[in-house]
Amino acid sequence: MDGASAWRGAAFAALAMISTAQAAAPATTLHARPPHELTADEFVARLNRELGELVIERESAGWVEDTYITADTELLAAKASERLLGYVSQAAEDARRYQRQALSPATARALLLLRQGLSAPAPRDAAKRAELARLGARLEATYGAGKYCEPAKDGAAAAPCQSIDELSAVLATSRDYAALTEAWRRWHTISVPMRADYARFVTLANEGAREFGYTDLGAMWRSGYDMPPEAFAAEASRLYGQVAPLYQALHCYVRERLARRYGAERVAPGQPIPAQLLGNLWAQEWGKIYDLVEPYPGASDLDTDGALRAQHYDAVRMVKNAEQFYGSLGFPPLPASFWQRSMLTRPRDRDVVCHASAWTLDLKDDVRLKMCAEVDTESLKTIYHELGHLYYDLAYQDQPLLFANGAHDGFHEAIGDTITLSMTPAYLERIGLVTGASRSREATINQQMKQALDKIAFLPFGKLIDEWRWQVFAGEITPANYNAAWWALKRKYQGVSAPLPRSEADFDAGAKYHVPGNTPYTRYLLALILQFQFHKALCNAAGYHGPLHECSVYGSAEAGRRFRAMLAAGASRPWPETLEKLTGTRRMDAAAINEYFAPLAAWLREQNAGQRCGWDG
Repeated sequence: MDGASAWRGAAFAALAMISTAQAAAPATTLHARPPHELTADEFVARLNRELGELVIERESAGWVEDTYITADTELLAAKASERLLGYVSQAAEDARRYQRQALSPATARALLLLRQGLSAPAPRDAAKRAELARLGARLEATYGAGKYCEPAKDGAAAAPCQSIDELSAVLATSRDYAALTEAWRRWHTISVPMRADYARFVTLANEGAREFGYTDLGAMWRSGYDMPPEAFAAEASRLYGQVAPLYQALHCYVRERLARRYGAERVAPGQPIPAQLLGNLWAQEWGKIYDLVEPYPGASDLDTDGALRAQHYDAVRMVKNAEQFYGSLGFPPLPASFWQRSMLTRPRDRDVVCHASAWTLDLKDDVRLKMCAEVDTESLKTIYHELGHLYYDLAYQDQPLLFANGAHDGFHEAIGDTITLSMTPAYLERIGLVTGASRSREATINQQMKQALDKIAFLPFGKLIDEWRWQVFAGEITPANYNAAWWALKRKYQGVSAPLPRSEADFDAGAKYHVPGNTPYTRYLLALILQFQFHKALCNAAGYHGPLHECSVYGSAEAGRRFRAMLAAGASRPWPETLEKLTGTRRMDAAAINEYFAPLAAWLREQNAGQRCGWDG
């Protein structure tokens, strides 16, 4: 679900998702002609040209930093960000002179996107801008290099440090309560040093947002959806409300199965689930505990992991597999430079940010994938997801820079996941990764359970991260109660509890990349909803008739044509117009999720009969 870093690596998206350093250098333009001599149209034309130069510089520095973490690359990335954000801050200030002028629709939209396109605007004060740059770089680098190192005792040699990969593997594979709790604890120590830096970062980023005319940074984030900030908050709540009953039914069933394994004294009816038992460091996706909750053991067990290994797949072949799917819809092959310049597996000689991400370094066709792939189904799906970002970037590469982005940030995250919904058992059988795929009721429920453990389980997590930050930015949550408020929201939305006593000496929010990386997170909730809405529209375009969960648009030229037409629009028009191009409606709607999972929802109602569902708090 999270297969994208804060960097999208495509045109103005680099500004919209900037994370490694969130401040600006002395604000100057690249060329000498003063803004007051320019018409609004000329000003925007110059912005598109000059921003492109600075974005390319920042993308290059960011790529090197993420693929070779050192103090030097951190400094270079911070300096490149300073120049970029300094320019943007000055440009946003210069743009105010056009506010009362009659503007063409395209110019008016470009200036709006300029103002809204930063995840943390720089304060005007030069010292504060530089400080914000240092804080942003240090926060992301601290996360990227995060490891748990057990202190040596009684003169013995210290044990090897454990990375996020190793600790995640414990959460995914162990079924020992104590081992799970300890692995969870160890990862959550890496964020403690971030706490003071993050509090200061919030102060400075809020100052920059207020200078841009927003009440705080959260209001600035919420304003980026072609509606007032308060209307967007209500819209996010409406969409989550459409799917919350399905999540609550899944939670009830999973909790009962976990109680069988760990005992009712640890997993109690009517109470939150201890977070370390759900197979993931953040309890955001639960697919790793499928073996504990499988509805019908052995029914149509699609061993794609085994098939990938047996057929000698590696990272390159998995990418080619995903590329072939997109090609079946009419998307072009990836350029030769992609294969030469991407980082597909973890290097052995240096620290890198393994969090999967898609990059476009020249704002045209120098597209790259950065990830630490394993030969398994999870990595294969992540690749399908990330290629969605790259094909979106390629589709709108001819748009002016300020329009070279998703219609809104949820669109970008939804594209690749829409494609993964077409990775049905029938599709996997067609490409030779499974044999004898069954369509029995038992097989269907098993397959839907696997999907729901990741997609439906993610929904409340997608809601709570930004709700926490919106309240932090607004001052409703202060550093004095960062951690208590974090766990209150996790309890409220996810129905999970901390494995161990927590205090304000901890900073558990910072153990999730997107918080120190300052990446808005509601996009992932929107993306999950949009991917099903897009999937239904593509299935209709392909002329499919049947249950939505059985549809694959693989090979449909018409579905591909309509998909590419939507992507090519970029951010040039308000997102409701872009959404309408594909779906025929101007409103996001989660109804397709409920349609897709209708078989599982009915089955869960049967299983949960007589159970004490829900949780206190």
